[in-house]
Amino acid sequence: MTGSRPGKIVAIGLNYADHVREAGAEPPAEPLIFAKFPSSVIGPNDPIELPDLPDPRVDWEVELGVVIGEATRRVSPAEALGRVRGYVVANDVSARAVQFADGQWVRGKSFDTFCPIGPLVAAAEVPDPQALPLRTFVNGEVVQESSTAEMIFGVAELISYCSRAFTLEAGDLLLTGTPWGCGEFMEPRRSLAAGDVVRCEIDGVGSIENQVVAAAR
Repeated sequence: MTGSRPGKIVAIGLNYADHVREAGAEPPAEPLIFAKFPSSVIGPNDPIELPDLPDPRVDWEVELGVVIGEATRRVSPAEALGRVRGYVVANDVSARAVQFADGQWVRGKSFDTFCPIGPLVAAAEVPDPQALPLRTFVNGEVVQESSTAEMIFGVAELISYCSRAFTLEAGDLLLTGTPWGCGEFMEPRRSLAAGDVVRCEIDGVGSIENQVVAAAR
């Protein structure tokens, strides 16, 4: 997966019950879809570059990434997992100041280097995508720890829902949401700084580790 970029990245917001609670939000009645640009993709050990902004408030979000294996249109939840090629660990890095100021999320989620992903694990190696512990470490400290069982809409339901609106093509990446523990919602609020090391891991899928670097001039 890390050798090529997906045709599109479809991401889901507010899809973990524990994250909805920490954000003080209402659980969505339907999946909340946004996009990240494929140019944000980097490898599992490449650096995350901070945007050249006065206060970008860059945050971490461990996510289970789902790689589509074939063209998928109007599939039922029962059929959906059969269209999965495999899974990756992903970090939906977010510039919170931009995300909230814009009123929509694409720019704040799509800065270059804002989508580190790990090597592909075949779907057959992950018998139940809704039973995977996942966690994030910042400089060795656990900041996110949860399970994909906390998803409000599971992988099969997300694929089916998306496929009723647009075709998911082979190689497309679906990011399925993040659990509690984002820096933006901590007290006091925390953001990534140059020199920090972010490690995201999902049991049975793998791990990625990315150092944060200052904006290139």
